Formats: sequence, C-alpha cells, structure tokens
Amino acid sequence: MTVALTLFLVLAAQAVVPTPAAPAPVAAPSPDPANSAFVTDAGLILVAIKPAGVADYELTIQALQGALSKDTDATRKAATLHWRVFKASATDAKGNALYVHVMLPAVPGFDYRPSLLVDALVKDLEPELLTRYQDAFASPPSKLDLTELANMAVAPIPPPETTKPEVKKPGR
Repeated sequence: MTVALTLFLVLAAQAVVPTPAAPAPVAAPSPDPANSAFVTDAGLILVAIKPAGVADYELTIQALQGALSKDTDATRKAATLHWRVFKASATDAKGNALYVHVMLPAVPGFDYRPSLLVDALVKDLEPELLTRYQDAFASPPSKLDLTELANMAVAPIPPPETTKPEVKKPGR
C-alpha cells in the first residue's frame, strides 16, 4: 500500500497543472461491488496477483492495451487517455505481485474493469486466457476514489482576505 501511495504521489506531481474550474458533477456510486467506476475525478485501483498468474494477468492487460489503442469509441478514448498501469517492484506480504492502475484524471462513472473491456473489445483472445486472468487475482481489487487536497507542484491559492471591522476602544 505504501508503494502504491508513493507511486501515486509521484505521478500526481508530474501531472499537468490544471487550471481551476468548476467542480465536475459527481457520479452516483454503483450498487455492483465489482464496479470499477469512480465518483471523483481521480482514482486508483490496487491489484494483487498470485505469482503463478502474473504472466496471464500481464498478457491480458497488454491485449486490452492493444485493443484500446485501436478503439474509436469516444467515451473509452477519454477514459483511457490518462489510465496507466504500474507493477510494483516489491510484492505484498504473501508474495503476490502488486499492480497499480492510476486514472488521473478519471472519467467519473466509467467502469474501468479490464474484464468488461476485454469482453467488449478483444475478439482474438483465447477463451481460456480470460479464465486464467480471473483466477490470477489473489483478492478482489481495491478501488480508491480520490479528491485532490493539494498539488505540490504549484503554489497554494491563498484564502480570500477578509476585512476585520474596526473595533473602537473605550475612551477614544
């Protein structure tokens, strides 16, 4: 978790400095517990993969990357524009490989679940690979909806100044 948080902070510092804008409308959370849609404008998914499933997971993610690079759907293009997947150099306490999916910014409401996208886009994937991909997970992915507190690459915006009413002292 510490590796993932550090990685996210490094990526956030390298992100393009956005201009202040009106807050985006917040999407309603999904009742589907496996849903990987975010209700905020940034998101992170932490994935633990069993050692024996690393090759299947990576092959599936690479097949999805290839399919998304050719996809013409505007919503998927927007959602995947800032989606990056990282592999941690360290494993978790049980020896599972850790992957971090970073969406900065995320498209609120878009389901980033790779298995759904593979089903929709990857027609030449061998059927057993999707099953092996699903079996590779050591535990369900952890999804974090993030709201930016501070961008350390820019100076903070000072709070608006308030004028204090003049206080008259007695006898003056």
